[in-house]
Amino acid sequence: MFGYINVNREQLSEEDKTKYQSFYCGLCRQLGKNAGLKAQMLLNFDLCFLGILLQSLYEPDINSEDFRCVIHPIKTKHGYSSEAISYAADMDIILSYHSLMDHYTDENSKLSGMAANSIKKDYDRIAQKYPRQAKAVEEYIKKLSYAEASKETNIEKVSCYTGEMLGEIFNWKQDAWGQTLHCMGYYMGKFIYLMDAYDDIKKDEKRGNYNPLLYLKKESPKEFECFVKINLTSLMAECAKSFERLPIVENADILRNIIYSGVWTRYEYLQLKNKKDLKEKCNDRSL
Repeated sequence: MFGYINVNREQLSEEDKTKYQSFYCGLCRQLGKNAGLKAQMLLNFDLCFLGILLQSLYEPDINSEDFRCVIHPIKTKHGYSSEAISYAADMDIILSYHSLMDHYTDENSKLSGMAANSIKKDYDRIAQKYPRQAKAVEEYIKKLSYAEASKETNIEKVSCYTGEMLGEIFNWKQDAWGQTLHCMGYYMGKFIYLMDAYDDIKKDEKRGNYNPLLYLKKESPKEFECFVKINLTSLMAECAKSFERLPIVENADILRNIIYSGVWTRYEYLQLKNKKDLKEKCNDRSL
């Protein structure tokens, strides 16, 4: 659904690269078990992070096995399976279903509608198992749709919707760690919304699409880039604070890699791209 909570492979040890890939392949395989091949097409980096986080915190029994992948059949794959990974797969399906339906409703995408319909039975089953999480995503989509329809310009208000939704999904068991996990998900969700809006700003400006950052950019063009960077940094700092309160030892290096480095890879790419575009414009003017 989002895809910004990724790992920075260049800063991982070889051992941790192998572990991360096993979680990723394990999540993909679990999606297949939970809802078939169609669900494996919905594999999301953000939910892989959630699976690693919950596995590392709660430490449920975990299995490790080699298997043949239908999507990549040439080489044998290695993956993990556990209750935490299964939960992450279920949340992937819930989020993906609503994302597809939203795309179908907003843009009349028949392909998205067909994809959503193909996982509807699986979504209904999972929503019945996790009604709190399903309701949180449903409310999130409604609030975002209303914000878009009313042209809401307050990005702080709008980003909170993603934060509250992801906080509910992170809070797996509503136990002693539930509040900390919710807080972590809340700030990560706000970061994701702001990063997504920043990522789409040029496209939305060109097409005339709704994007609350556009209003800020028009009002304060000189301070815009500084505002985005400061707010993204502040949100991930709060997310990191919550993470450091959790008694996680196993896979801690992988999780810290994602929180402190991996989440910034897209932002850094956009900065390089903007500099390149600006340089090309300057060169064109000088001709």
